[in-house]
Amino acid sequence: MTAEETDELLYTWPIWARPEQLPPEGDWSVWLVLAGRGFGKTRLGAEYIRSRVAEGVHRVALIAETAADARDVMVEGPSGILAVSPPWNRPTYEPSKRRLTWPNGSIATTYSGDSPDQLRGPEHSICWADEPAKWSYPDDAWSNMEMGLRRGVQPRVVATTTPRPIPLIRALVADPGCHVTRGNTYDNLVNLPLPFIKRVLKKYEGTRLGRQELYAEILDDVLGALWNRELLERTRVKQAPGLQKIAVGVDPMGKDPDEDDDTGLSEVGIVVAGLGHNGEGYVLEDLSGPYSPNAWATVSVEAYRRWGANWIVAEKNFGGAMVASTIRTVDNKVNVQMAWASQGKAIRAEPIVSLYEQGRCHHVGMFPELEDEQCTWTDDSRQPSPNRMDAEVWALTKLMLDDDDEPHFDRQRHTYTPAATATKAYIIDPKRVYAWKQAIEQGRRVPAYGPEDYEPLRRVFVAYLEEYQRTKDYRGALVAEQYAVLREKMGDIKA
Repeated sequence: MTAEETDELLYTWPIWARPEQLPPEGDWSVWLVLAGRGFGKTRLGAEYIRSRVAEGVHRVALIAETAADARDVMVEGPSGILAVSPPWNRPTYEPSKRRLTWPNGSIATTYSGDSPDQLRGPEHSICWADEPAKWSYPDDAWSNMEMGLRRGVQPRVVATTTPRPIPLIRALVADPGCHVTRGNTYDNLVNLPLPFIKRVLKKYEGTRLGRQELYAEILDDVLGALWNRELLERTRVKQAPGLQKIAVGVDPMGKDPDEDDDTGLSEVGIVVAGLGHNGEGYVLEDLSGPYSPNAWATVSVEAYRRWGANWIVAEKNFGGAMVASTIRTVDNKVNVQMAWASQGKAIRAEPIVSLYEQGRCHHVGMFPELEDEQCTWTDDSRQPSPNRMDAEVWALTKLMLDDDDEPHFDRQRHTYTPAATATKAYIIDPKRVYAWKQAIEQGRRVPAYGPEDYEPLRRVFVAYLEEYQRTKDYRGALVAEQYAVLREKMGDIKA
């Protein structure tokens, strides 16, 4: 075999690909590849683009979660387009123009899911959409891409992603014009490096999230989770209004060392949120990730500067003075506020969840990893610490409380209908809920209440009872006594 023949064999993808990595037959417009981490999705997408370009002149859209992902994964990555292309047909890459140009005149342009308007106007004949389940604006980006997919005789899309239960993914799975290929991490185990296998399987195997990350299942909401997908979708916005205050929430070291990745770094929660002039809260950015102390402090300070934030709010239970000192080592002029976690995570988060339910907290775009934590974490010690969720709660708590720890609620009263009965609407006055919580935490009886308060007060009592029984807190006895009185009153109403 000659050197030329050897090279040609090396770049003949059908010889090396597994059957599920090859384009399906039949009449389809979208090939959706739902697969776990390490399946070989990037190689599949890059090879599909290479094969289509070899057939003729095309205009190609390459869409990733961010511009950096498009460059680092889809184009320049170890399984990206440049790596899989043979020397005799390798495209020229011009990063400043976001463009690849092949010898036959085909052109590919990179786009990002966090800038969907980039896709307005350009026309394409092929699209490779990488990780659409993680895009900040999946519906807008996909819609704009589809509107421009009108060149050639048979325009097609290949979408490679680890699934998440977002509307776009569910709609594609239900679309008769979409061919769905499913795969899991174990399908490609022989080609994965041992450190990756150890790290990923240690983190996800046997967990509910592992069903998504390893086995590519589209998970439904978790019973007992504080948030649900419908709530997040209902309150999501495309952009924030004018902001009066901004906070960077940091959850620095609340993670079990056993959950560190193979670099020895723990994931640190870093979330930016703002308070609008309308009195509502907005989650603006999720910068969480595995960082060294100096790295997470640098990322936090950079976010503080970039957003013109009022505070960095960090939990001091894990490190206390060291946390503030680490941040001030990067910039000693930063306004650092330390927060003491005197309650369990669920109780700390519950007032923020209530604000979501009232339509007063919003995500500006999508934050996939954060939303996974919000919709899957339950108050179960066996689960990893929800670092992103904690950071968000710290930021929003600071923003939605004034200097006297009084909630920034307006005078509107909000209606709550219990899901279990759905027969009677109860009125929630956020200020009263806050007053009840304050009394309970101070070991006092809650203020006088009427029948319209029964259901929301019951929810408050139950949350504190569970927390205090688990921690054997002395305040649990008084809560139990008041809860028993409330149940008697509720029984009288039903009778």
